[in-house]
Order: sequence, then structure tokens, then C-alpha cells
Amino acid sequence: MPADPAEEIRGTAHGTAPVPLSVLDLVTVGAGRTATDALRTSVDLARLAESRGYHRHWVAEHHSMPGVASSSPAVILAHLAAHTERIRLGSGGVMLPNHAPLVIAEQFGTLEALAPGRIDLGLGRAPGTDGATAAALRRTDRLNEGADDFPQQLAELTRFLDDDFPDGHPYARIHAVPGPVQATSPGGVQSPHRPPVWLLGSSGFSARLAGVLGLPFAFAHHFSAQNTVPALDLYRESFRPSGILDAPYAVIGVSALATDDEKEARRQVLAAALNMVRLRTGRPGLVPTPQEAEAYDFSPTEREFVDSWNANVVHGTADEVRTGLDELQKRTGADELMLTANAHGGDIRLRSYELIADAYGLPTPV
Repeated sequence: MPADPAEEIRGTAHGTAPVPLSVLDLVTVGAGRTATDALRTSVDLARLAESRGYHRHWVAEHHSMPGVASSSPAVILAHLAAHTERIRLGSGGVMLPNHAPLVIAEQFGTLEALAPGRIDLGLGRAPGTDGATAAALRRTDRLNEGADDFPQQLAELTRFLDDDFPDGHPYARIHAVPGPVQATSPGGVQSPHRPPVWLLGSSGFSARLAGVLGLPFAFAHHFSAQNTVPALDLYRESFRPSGILDAPYAVIGVSALATDDEKEARRQVLAAALNMVRLRTGRPGLVPTPQEAEAYDFSPTEREFVDSWNANVVHGTADEVRTGLDELQKRTGADELMLTANAHGGDIRLRSYELIADAYGLPTPV
């Protein structure tokens, strides 16, 4: 670990932004587009974010969703690392119960070796998919057991990352490589960096655990807005200073879409909401076009869901989005805003981050 791990966690606000701004990338695939298109957009987005002063770029783990091509965050992050130089890259997050802790320690040790001092390891305890897919991933149908065991899995993963299982432990002679064991081998030299561990959540469980362990916390405001303030309050109340942080540090994920025209923003978020309607009713698919969404005959129940969902999407012109983000940050006290732009086309997503950067006067490329 570096002398001050908090330096790899806390960001710096640029321009007139009240807190650091970051990117949450779902690698969305729109109708008529391919996964290759979506992954190319992710590279373009990471480069844009780096050039404009966004602090970090995270990729989320999802499975069995045609419209989300981020089933393998570590693979995508390695690709993004090869196309960027400074921006922090991480998982938002890896769903730990889906994986053996040793595998995650190896993957993120490899990423740290590829991009020293730039990697974040965000962890969640949800499956990131439906129950049947989770069972296929985990080779078991005892899904609740995986979630209940999350604190133990987290402790095991941390031991692998630090290479400090006590003598007599069954894993004491097992090492995650790349990792600290290389520094203790004859002639070994190891990077002083270790990916900071973040806990992610959409309820109080991970908020409390992150607080008790003194870890940074990221809350999924973008799909659990009603729980945001209670969870952040719980995190702060539970926080105990640690060797990682001496004070709480909370990020919230926010759906935010800025367009040159307010009407276009409404069209795009309607398409994204239709995608969520289909997902929530067991019909996941590619992100529909705005034209398809406008022609769709929403039932009263679906319309109610769309209205409720879009009420928590900060969208409109750049000035409207800036105002909405400022108000949200003030209401929640978030230390960082991580923006996810859900839209059909990659060009719309890229333009949104550019407009938001302009609205806050973030650095411009030299």
C-alpha cells in the first residue's frame, strides 16, 4: 500500500464543479449497433474523460443482458488502460459472490501491474443479473448463501491482495500474482500500489460494512434513489477511521444526460426507460431507438414506472444538468458524482460528457 492510501481514493474537483466528477460506463449496446461499437465508444469515452478532467472511469459487471456488454470488467479495464495514461480505472463493480476471491486478486493485481497507481477495485454483493444466470455463474443455486458470506469473501480477498494470511491458515502458502509476494522473492521489487477496495451498494448493508471497515463507499443512486440519503447517513454514522481513510468518502452513481436540445434529452431518456421496462419485466434487449420508444404503447403501469424512473435522471440542456447535479450533491453531501449517460447511441453519450465538462469549465485538451 502507498504511504497514504487516501491519495488514491479522494479526487480533486475541477472548474466550478462542487466535487470531482467521474464516469460510470455500462458499455450499452443500442439497437442496430454491435458490442464492438459499444466497446469502441468506451475507449473514446475514457479518452474524453481523461482529457477533460473527470477523475475516474468505472465499468460495471452485468450478465445475460443483450444491451449491456460489460460482463467482463477486468478485460475491458485492461483494454482501457492501454488507451489512457492518467485517469483512474476501476470496477463499479465486480460482483464478488460470482467469483473466487483469489481470481479477483489475480485479475486486479494484473491490472495494477498494467496501470500502476490507477486501478480501483469496487465490489458488490448482488449478482448483477437474474437468479438463473447467477446460479450458472456460481455453479450453485444457493444464492443467498453467497450474499450472506460477503464479509467473509471480502476478508479473504483483502488477505490475498495484501498477501498476509497468518501462519497456519490453509491459504498461507497461496499467493495472488502479480502481488506483494514478488517483493519478498529473491531479487524481487514490487510496486508500492495496491488497488484500493471500495464497497458498492443500493441499500444499507454495504453502507454499514464500508463504514465499520473504514472503506470508501459508492451508492447506486441511479437505480435506488429513494435509499440514497439513508444509506449515506448510515455509512457516515458507522464510519470508523482505518489505515485506508480517516474520514468517510462517498460517491454516488447518477444517471445524467445533457444534450444540445432539451427535447432530444427527453427522447433519449424515454428510450432508456423503455429498456428498463423490458428488463424489469423479464424481456431484456438492446437499448431501443428514440423512434421506437416514441411509438411504443406504454400501459398505465409502465407509464407510471417510466415517470418514476425518469424523475431521478438528471437530463436536459447542459445548464439544466449542471443545476440538477449541484442540487443533488448539496442534498446528499456526496464527495464525488459518478455520471452514467444512458442513451441509444454512443455519439449522444460522448456529447453528454463533453457538454457537462463545458458547463463546469473543466480542463480542455491541450
